[in-house]
Amino acid sequence: MTVRLRPHHLLCLLTFVGKGYTPAFTAQYRRIVARLNEGEAVELVEGPDDICAPMLGESDHHCRNASVALRDTQARAVLAGLLGHPLEPGRAIALTEARVGRMRRAFAEGGIRAACAGCQWSDFCTQIAGQGFAGTRLAGAGFSPSGGYGTPD
Repeated sequence: MTVRLRPHHLLCLLTFVGKGYTPAFTAQYRRIVARLNEGEAVELVEGPDDICAPMLGESDHHCRNASVALRDTQARAVLAGLLGHPLEPGRAIALTEARVGRMRRAFAEGGIRAACAGCQWSDFCTQIAGQGFAGTRLAGAGFSPSGGYGTPD
């Protein structure tokens, strides 16, 4: 089985500490992260994904907005460059410790944050990255605020 994710949620996962839009959304997010931590792969999708599921009943939720689709396009481009391969819909990706570490390092350094512009969570995520990703739920290499990175790539 795979977890269906839109590209910008690959960035959001890096700083997820258990907060979200609603209790249902947060509970779903925790279940998704638990599945990923157990080794399930990610299947990239266009549009709403498994994380969005609790919000899809709301007619005015942003999951289907053009701004979120643009965020996905931006995330796809920067992550493809970082990971060294295209991130097309249907592609499966394993979130290995080394890959998560590489993504977290680039996130903390600002190299893959273009998709975060305008996101209401951006400042919160910046703070989490600045604290070395302490308390985040997704397993994988992080780094300490003193500059020492976790597991090397």
